[in-house]
Amino acid sequence: MGTRTIAVLVTIAFSVIGVLGDYFLKVASARDQPLRTGWFYIGFALYVMKHLKLATISVLYSVSLVLLLTAIGVVLFRESLNYFEVIGIVFAVVSLVLLMRFA
Repeated sequence: MGTRTIAVLVTIAFSVIGVLGDYFLKVASARDQPLRTGWFYIGFALYVMKHLKLATISVLYSVSLVLLLTAIGVVLFRESLNYFEVIGIVFAVVSLVLLMRFA
């Protein structure tokens, strides 16, 4: 597949994501309490995906997953972190800051 074909397919995929997000938000708005429906959260997530780069979303997801799992390990399971793990966590946070600043 050529670069142009991939660009067109990615553009169409983002359009589909945006339309699906709008659809789920519309479905949620028809409910008595739209903010308490799963449809709202699905639509919101898809709508956010429409406004951020996929690379940004993937980094945010990955780093937040690592940070949250580390927090659970340290707080709930009383696991300790060594020097290199702490440095890795600091680098993960710095990567988020750089990504949000320059993305």
